[in-house]
Amino acid sequence: MRDNPTVTEAVTGREAVTGREAVTGREAVLRAAGLPAVDLNAVVAEQDDPLVFATVSGAHLYGFPSRDSDVDLRGAHLLPAAALLGLHEPDETRTRMWDEGRTELDLVSHDLRKFARLLLRRNGYVLEQLLSPLVVHTTPVHDELIALAPDLLTAHHAHHYRGFATTQWRLFEKTGELKPLLYTLRVLLTGIHLMDSGRVQPHLPTLVGEPAAPAYIPELIAAKEAAEHGMAGAVVDPARLRRDIEALHARLDAAQDATALPDAPGAREALHDLIVRARTAGASAER
Repeated sequence: MRDNPTVTEAVTGREAVTGREAVTGREAVLRAAGLPAVDLNAVVAEQDDPLVFATVSGAHLYGFPSRDSDVDLRGAHLLPAAALLGLHEPDETRTRMWDEGRTELDLVSHDLRKFARLLLRRNGYVLEQLLSPLVVHTTPVHDELIALAPDLLTAHHAHHYRGFATTQWRLFEKTGELKPLLYTLRVLLTGIHLMDSGRVQPHLPTLVGEPAAPAYIPELIAAKEAAEHGMAGAVVDPARLRRDIEALHARLDAAQDATALPDAPGAREALHDLIVRARTAGASAER
């Protein structure tokens, strides 16, 4: 499912360590990904409703953070059953933005039911958030969601990556900046990899090893690391870029046509059962 070395270690290592040792291991992974030394556990403790999980997404997950990149926390929380039974519409999505020193952070979390509904759609974002190896907070419910992920992948997830790439490429054509270009390349390669292998891989430095990946990607990553809003023109010729992006779109189309992934997710009833159990029992304690 999550096939870069850091992710594999995170999955296989979770059963071998517990308590403070597990927390220390997660912190080491966060530091290795370039996360600033900010107490993210304090963020978890401040939430009104228990978090099922919280992970880091964005440039740190994708492998091309700049020195001044913000920290994108994403996750799911668990509303109490009473919040869903009366006349009031619950606030199923919560967003918080704040600064810690010079670091800008934001946390977006969905109630578990809404998160599950998003998983059942062709939404690559929530799959990447669920499977992110950059774990700030986890529970056994998080583990169960991860275990269901293989039955949530479909051929139609290619539409998500194709659409996002088109949006980012238009932004790049307007600005010439490295960030939207790297996003374009990242999502196209992630989509191709998913269609070919049935695995979610959002980490661009890992995707550089794919046969379809342009050779200049490491130079682009290095340039963005130095300047969040740097320009791409000094690294690669725009005409070559256009040809390469068109070729990646064609490769994604072919990969979708040939993929072994199903047309529809198969984990709907299992997700339903998990939500009911979690809601009635309350969120599991953090390991």
